[in-house]
Amino acid sequence: MLSIEGNIVNIDKTFRGRIEIGDDGLILRVGQPTGVADVVLKEELIFPGFIDLHIHAREDVSQKWNYKEDFNSASLAGINGGVIAFADMPNNPLPPTDEFSYSAKEKLAKKSEVDVLLYAGVGQNTKPLDKAVPYKVFMGQSVGELFFESQNELEKTLENYVGQSVSFHCEDPEILEQNKNQSTHGQRRPPEAETTAVDFALRLIKKYNLEGKICHCSTIGALAGIITAKKQGVKVTVEVAPHHLYFDELMINEQNRKMFQVNPPIRQSPENRLALIEALKKGEIDYLATDHAPHTLAEKEQGISGLPHLDTYGCFVTWLMKEHQFSFQDIARVCSFNPGKFFSRFSKIQYGKIEVGYIGSLTILDINKPVKIEKRMLKTKCNWSPFEGITFPGSVKMTIIKGKICKQS
Repeated sequence: MLSIEGNIVNIDKTFRGRIEIGDDGLILRVGQPTGVADVVLKEELIFPGFIDLHIHAREDVSQKWNYKEDFNSASLAGINGGVIAFADMPNNPLPPTDEFSYSAKEKLAKKSEVDVLLYAGVGQNTKPLDKAVPYKVFMGQSVGELFFESQNELEKTLENYVGQSVSFHCEDPEILEQNKNQSTHGQRRPPEAETTAVDFALRLIKKYNLEGKICHCSTIGALAGIITAKKQGVKVTVEVAPHHLYFDELMINEQNRKMFQVNPPIRQSPENRLALIEALKKGEIDYLATDHAPHTLAEKEQGISGLPHLDTYGCFVTWLMKEHQFSFQDIARVCSFNPGKFFSRFSKIQYGKIEVGYIGSLTILDINKPVKIEKRMLKTKCNWSPFEGITFPGSVKMTIIKGKICKQS
């Protein structure tokens, strides 16, 4: 059994308390502090473990992309960033789209030191699996070959997925095709590609009674449609990624343009970026999800899209708290509770709260210990971060996975 005492943060309150985690990795007791425990903390904050609902671990049975990342290295990067579980996307060289390919990838995911939830890919003529899993749709071409070329193609396939959990990468394929010869990445993937795709995804979610999720929303225009749909009772939630909250068009130049290339692009104005931050704080955006997409620096120079983030998840969270006045409960909501509800739907274990019977995996932040991000700190196999050289106001003190201390600083 592991016992830990300190400032416990749940979605509804923060209190000084004691947590006891049993040998089965579940929380046995939450009660008053005694002053004697395996770990006694002072000012640090104990959160239900952070869960990242959108990462690309890169590993599949082909093993073609393992040089970028694999399940073990992704999990070590996650632990480094205070992430105790993640959900992995299916756009691999051999995507998990049926029972056989999904089960094969599940076996590989056992290499991970944190819990893994796998999305199954939705492609032309695919069908739902026999068991409950989340699905991912790439509406337009991104990284990999799992995508659709028109709205009609997508709807024809989704007719088979009534009532399923489907997450959407929203960039309209026809608009991407129309703009493919533009001079910059942002112009080739303009804001209307996202807003048009989101509007269509919302119609599909409503029509086919899907449990919908919009991935990495980057424009306030698209978010406005999502907020309206929620008010109308459409079952949809939405993610935002750190790079769309921290960077904007004024920070991109010819020297870093290739490095910061990502889909959807960092193309928004400072006003749009700040509005996304405010929407996350107000609860209009449900999840902070990184879209961790590791590629080598050589590949970035060749123009491939994606940014790695797992190592810096917890540090970035302290920036939201210190620079944008997110409360402890705000962070618990978007990093633990909401993603925990999503994760728990596909697991026998409950995530997202510090409560008896829930998973004994915790993220502990020291919001008063600044850290400058340097390459030597990183655990991701691609070995770089868009935040290198940036000092965050706080850091990850400890990551506990099922009662085991896996990181301690």
